[in-house]
Amino acid sequence: MGIRKIDATVLGARPLRYYDFFMAAFVAILLLSNLIGAAKLSSLGGVTFGAGILFFPLGYVIGDVLTEVYGYARARRCVWAGFAAMLFMALMSWVVVALPPAEGWPDQKAYEAVFGSTWRIVFASLVAFWAGELANSFVLAKMKIITQGRHLWMRTIGSTVVGQGVDSLLFYPLAFYGDWSTAQVLTVMVTNWAMKVGWEAVLTPVTYVVVNGLKLREGLDVYDAGTNFTPFRTRL
Repeated sequence: MGIRKIDATVLGARPLRYYDFFMAAFVAILLLSNLIGAAKLSSLGGVTFGAGILFFPLGYVIGDVLTEVYGYARARRCVWAGFAAMLFMALMSWVVVALPPAEGWPDQKAYEAVFGSTWRIVFASLVAFWAGELANSFVLAKMKIITQGRHLWMRTIGSTVVGQGVDSLLFYPLAFYGDWSTAQVLTVMVTNWAMKVGWEAVLTPVTYVVVNGLKLREGLDVYDAGTNFTPFRTRL
């Protein structure tokens, strides 16, 4: 099957063989990174970081793949799906933590420590994820038009620099400013941003393999020349 370059606005109802799988993977990585990774701080070589950083950037890689292969509108749909899933996870965590434990059950405090995030952190996570992912997708889609589909590495890394920058600039001050010193907020913000961008660069060969294979199997290469880039819609 050959690859056909088409504008995103004429993709229409064309059947997409793998889009749903990538949406499911995107949402799963997002939820697990926030649920499992956010519960632990780790330190390597004297650098402190949230353990979720090891896997959270995979969500940005999949976001790049979605935008590159299927276009901004379908990537935006996945971002909104992820946002709704995170909101439900926060609500479910709050309800389950608030339920009175059974008499004699010894693990309530441990459960609260892992799943009992404050609403400030939940709010910061939601806002930062939504803004960062959409900025990432927007930059990649625009750069694809400007570069006429060349230099994929430049688009994926460049969009991650912007998207993760927006994510970090929003999350850490919203979640921790006032509880942490300004120096701590700035240090963790810059360190985590640099590590996420570094991860994206390291995974660039994998991104090339996935993108090229997916374009070949779907038989399309979408450009967003006529796309409405408003972030406030889920309609294609």
